[in-house]
Amino acid sequence: MKTPLFGRIALYLAATVVVLLSVYPFLYAVTTSFKSGGALFEPTLWPSSWSLDNYISLFTLAEQPFGRHIFNSILVSVLVVVISLFIGVTAAYALGRIQFKGRGLLLTTVLSVSMFPQVAVLAGMFELIRFLGIYNKALGLVLPYMIFTLPFTVWVLTTFMKQLPKELEEAAIMDGCSPWRIIKDVFMPLLWPALVSTGLLAFIAAWNEFLFALTFVLDNNERTVPVSISLISGASKYDIPWGNIMAASVLVTLPLIALVLVFQKKIVSGLTAGAVKG
Repeated sequence: MKTPLFGRIALYLAATVVVLLSVYPFLYAVTTSFKSGGALFEPTLWPSSWSLDNYISLFTLAEQPFGRHIFNSILVSVLVVVISLFIGVTAAYALGRIQFKGRGLLLTTVLSVSMFPQVAVLAGMFELIRFLGIYNKALGLVLPYMIFTLPFTVWVLTTFMKQLPKELEEAAIMDGCSPWRIIKDVFMPLLWPALVSTGLLAFIAAWNEFLFALTFVLDNNERTVPVSISLISGASKYDIPWGNIMAASVLVTLPLIALVLVFQKKIVSGLTAGAVKG
């Protein structure tokens, strides 16, 4: 049955509105980042003259080592992804392939952890980080970030793991493979869509996290980019450096856009795993 013409027109109009609402803020940030001086307050989207002054000054600010902050964010986010995927894959194998009493309740409990707001665990996590001696260090953020990345990672990977053919595991056991070798050599090649989708979402969560980074790190050299952007200041308390802020926002958004565009097919297939059975 063909879709009526009116329905198709309405669908295209709705898609156009969604695209405009999604893309315009980023487009505005990009064009504003190339404006300088009084051009920042001109009521036009496109700058009359393009300038890289905001990007240059962003990396030359003495009070904000923005390049170091980007490095800190990359290091923390990558470590969160690697550790979350490692723990998530091993936990998914246990929860998805091994039969034991209380498995469903345990999986539900793991997922329920992600429902707690950050502020609810802030005080306890602060005491734990101080006890471990990782307070005021960028690497110390890996632990609190995993609280919110692990539940989703374990849940998605477990759902994906349950659908893998049981015959593959049985054949590997017959060949004398250990559980770790089954995970590494048999299941891992089949888990790539789920690994990419969960890994990317974990990376985005760690990359954009603000509350823990602001609370647990006070050393300016150990900060991450979300806090760094919030602390960019002008020449006086009445001066808001919109150009620098927009330039920083564009720089920290581009890696996420690039990752999504590169892995978009695997992201969709990973997130839809388990949606349809049969």
